[in-house]
Amino acid sequence: MGKIGHPRQVKLFASIIFNGHVDLESVLGALYRIVGPVEERTPPALFTHTTYYNREMGEGLMRSYVLFSPLVERDILPDIKVSTNATEDLFAKEGRRTVNIDSGYIALEHVILATTKGYAHRIYLGKGIHADLTLMFNNGSYRPLEWTYPDYAEEQTIALFNRWRELCRKSLRTSGRADPHP
Repeated sequence: MGKIGHPRQVKLFASIIFNGHVDLESVLGALYRIVGPVEERTPPALFTHTTYYNREMGEGLMRSYVLFSPLVERDILPDIKVSTNATEDLFAKEGRRTVNIDSGYIALEHVILATTKGYAHRIYLGKGIHADLTLMFNNGSYRPLEWTYPDYAEEQTIALFNRWRELCRKSLRTSGRADPHP
């Protein structure tokens, strides 16, 4: 019988897709109150990977990835997703979202996205939230899986998450939590 251990802490991140009517700094302020300080973020870039959000949010959408600095326990993810969904509602105009916030966490072994949509590869966490195994770390890099969203499978996105993995690893060393079984 294996001994029950305590998993390593993780770093939360968000992919923020937004239209031109949204003040990104206001969204980041709302997320700060939920998650804590931003450690790093990408500059907003045109989001062209899908037109899925256009009907609700309009065209010319932008995206910024954000890494938050605190190390957190993994089981906080459902609460974070519920809160980021409420934040989307806060910025909605006339019943339509102006911002989409995909929250998740970076662990040394994988990247997990939180979602409200169940599927065969998604594990139910509670509170209506599932975990989507998006990237797995193998042979020195995160690797996409057959169901990974195409934008998360892109070389530059994987490079970003690999770099953020190193920031997570350094934070774990500094915190004394590098060992998964303290």
